[in-house]
Amino acid sequence: MSRIILHRITSPSRFLQSNTTCTQRYFSCTQLKNEEHRYKGRNGMIAFDPIAGTRDFLPKQMNERNWLFSKMRESARKFGFQEYDVPILEPEDLYKRKGGEEISQQMYCFEDGSGQRVSLRPEMTPSLARMVLGQGASLIMPIKYFSIPQCWRYETMTKGRRREHYQLNLDIWGSKGICAEAELIACMCDLFTSLGLTSSDIVISINNRKILQYLMNSMGVPEQLHSSVFIAIDKFDKIGADEVTSLLNEIGISQETSKKIISFSEIRNIKELHSHMGSDHELVVEIENLFHLCSCYGVESFIEFNASIVRGLSYYSGTIFEAYARDRVPPRALCGGGRYDNILTMYGAANDIPACGFGLGDVMMLEILREKKLVPESVINEPAAKSVVIPMNESLRGEAAQVVTLLRKQGTAADVYVGRVNKLKNALNFADRVGAERVIMIMPDEWANGSVVVKYLRRKEQFEVRLQDLITFDPNDLEK
Repeated sequence: MSRIILHRITSPSRFLQSNTTCTQRYFSCTQLKNEEHRYKGRNGMIAFDPIAGTRDFLPKQMNERNWLFSKMRESARKFGFQEYDVPILEPEDLYKRKGGEEISQQMYCFEDGSGQRVSLRPEMTPSLARMVLGQGASLIMPIKYFSIPQCWRYETMTKGRRREHYQLNLDIWGSKGICAEAELIACMCDLFTSLGLTSSDIVISINNRKILQYLMNSMGVPEQLHSSVFIAIDKFDKIGADEVTSLLNEIGISQETSKKIISFSEIRNIKELHSHMGSDHELVVEIENLFHLCSCYGVESFIEFNASIVRGLSYYSGTIFEAYARDRVPPRALCGGGRYDNILTMYGAANDIPACGFGLGDVMMLEILREKKLVPESVINEPAAKSVVIPMNESLRGEAAQVVTLLRKQGTAADVYVGRVNKLKNALNFADRVGAERVIMIMPDEWANGSVVVKYLRRKEQFEVRLQDLITFDPNDLEK
């Protein structure tokens, strides 16, 4: 092995050791305790907290988010989905017309400079429908698209619920069969598995809007009450049978019919569904076929039938499903979706295109992953740079720029210390805070000899290395 080291520096006394404690303070932490001023500001200062329901993402939170997004993209692309995006601003009517009463009340709407009413997108599906309509015959069906948009809703904030969130959306257009739903559910399970979650952690509850419609018609519930009944049923797992019965009575459903609705809402497997609809009913056969296909994908342990699953958006027309963390009480959906075959004619198109999809939000997902300690520490504390180059005086800034450029051209994440270099301790503290493995010190005498000093912060060793050997230098080679 060729010697690339001029000499090992055995006496580090001429260099300051790394100190992980940063003593600089730019504001008093006691300022943060005065909640009255967090949103309002004081003494003419701007408020320094994000608007209620929104989030700042500091580097560690961005590391978590980027890791989650990379897992989402990996699963989506593995299943043949292509990524797309649309504007965050859309015409207000795009969402209000067919999104349902609840979502209409939660939208962030305003009038732009031209007088047009616009909205921050509360969800992605109507925007995708608009885009599909706009592309027309140029899209060759079926298509499999995905996106990770930021969505906005003025909701009541609870644990796991914000007024903005990012959401993985997977959609398949142009397929009528339940093979599309099975593909979506299998992709969802692939994502859960890649994140370290199993069927012991997650359950995907499946129902069908057509079954709910059949229930309403068979019980003689007036059509104008269907939406209100669905909203009540959707709360079954959260508030229980007695409270749902009260809601049904309030909207005009008789006590006898309410009992039948409650009895149906308690069904949790397909065998029980047989007793209500018969084993040969086409809707029962359809959902049995979906469960069989999911078992062929190997994800049967994740899924269950749940007659109380409704989904709040009005455009769902067939299969609907939601994923829950099994240990959450009351339950809170991690994601949800289903079939929406009629959405294009809702927007005035002459013909529909069969479609289904789901959305999975980042807030609850990250909360559960943190609780279960499934976000790797190496992700959270990912170093900003492997190396930090430190000029030992201001006259060596140009030389430091040359060295950091050399490293970057080789594909190495490298930073240069831009603070004042009158105290090496501050520069070493900076390198330690950003997680650097080493610092490269540009020193007058060594530079004159064509060398730099490389200090390894964790090993507490430092070496003088010729500049031409800097890229390939590895201290472990010295031990071979």
